[in-house]
Amino acid sequence: MALPLMPKATAVWLVENTALSFEQIAEFCGLHSLEVQAIADGEVATGIVGLDPVANGQLSKGELERCEADPDAHLKLSITDYPQPRAKPKGARYTPVSKRQDRPDAIAWLLKHHPELSDGQLCKLIGTTKPTIQSVREKSHWNAANIKPRNPVTLGLCTEADLEKAVTIGRGRAGGTVAPQYHEEEDGAE
Repeated sequence: MALPLMPKATAVWLVENTALSFEQIAEFCGLHSLEVQAIADGEVATGIVGLDPVANGQLSKGELERCEADPDAHLKLSITDYPQPRAKPKGARYTPVSKRQDRPDAIAWLLKHHPELSDGQLCKLIGTTKPTIQSVREKSHWNAANIKPRNPVTLGLCTEADLEKAVTIGRGRAGGTVAPQYHEEEDGAE
């Protein structure tokens, strides 16, 4: 369900200017009913100026009166032609300088243990480039002698959930072949 703009400010206005129940206000604003009660008691949002949802077109006067008359009714947000905020697309992530030297190790580990991952997936997963992946694969990387395959999760370059998701997608594209699983005890890794 869509929430009103500035939900706390809207809740402050609704508490001060309407006879709606705390539950109705909490549901409409996406807050907990105890938080709305704390707003009413003056414990929370003391410095927030109330925002009138009727004046800014998020709620109609008739809808407000309908819900004031029936405590079991639910407020419905008015549909506006305002552009809705959208999630930012995930782009290239910043990797701190201290972790950049670990990327070739992570690439080597992923190539060894998850060959089903495409170069594009590796780029997104650990924030590297295709030429770097190719140079590690061909052992032509400038630091090839010092590259030791290490798990990118333990290096902090990606999360376990991101790795599992990428592996699942990679196996699906590869036709369901199962790559060998990594066990730290076998390789003697840190």
